[in-house]
Amino acid sequence: MTLTFAISPFFSDPFSGFAADQFPIPQVDPPIQPVGWAFSIWGLIYGWLIVSAGYGLWKRADASDWDRARLPLILSLAAGTPWLAVALANAEAATVLIWIMLGTALWALLAAPLRDRWWFAAPVGLYAGWLTAASFVSLASFGAGYGLLTDQTGWAYIGIAGALIVGALVLLRRPGTVTYPAAIAWALIGIIAANGLENTGISATAAIGIVILAALTFRGNLTSKAASPDAS
Repeated sequence: MTLTFAISPFFSDPFSGFAADQFPIPQVDPPIQPVGWAFSIWGLIYGWLIVSAGYGLWKRADASDWDRARLPLILSLAAGTPWLAVALANAEAATVLIWIMLGTALWALLAAPLRDRWWFAAPVGLYAGWLTAASFVSLASFGAGYGLLTDQTGWAYIGIAGALIVGALVLLRRPGTVTYPAAIAWALIGIIAANGLENTGISATAAIGIVILAALTFRGNLTSKAASPDAS
């Protein structure tokens, strides 16, 4: 499933956000959308997940602690394999699908073994972190695109706050996996780059979010060092 997930972009057109006309209310340059180059993180995600899968097959094929996280990760990757094609065709279905991907990815991260951190938890954390941000980007685009509750700007604030709340809850449950908050922070940097000084409220909120994630990560690292039998 890792391989099918990683090769799926080769069978779809490039994707860096929903097209404006995919919603009843066209979403032209939504402020919640990270700048295009932020999506380059997928290259690292794909590569690291492949390395992780290879190591797991070679060194941890019968490891019970790895097995606990394999099923949810497989489910997430299975949902993710067709996601690009779905997103290009139907934004509503893609929004539902990405939340399934996120839920199972977080399940895998929370179940990931404490040993072999850089072989399993780290790549899954990077994947789950980006999905945390991307899921709220999709939700915000959907909400604004259907005129629910508020406009683009209001949904941008909701999306950033939602990603930070989920991120904080995960960090409290799974401290020490720095790639998870790093991926969310990368998405926030992309939002800052997209908005710049034209929308200082959104940029400032994203910047505050990065500081919060950094503080929670630092706190989590202090409390997780003694709990991990193998930090390598």
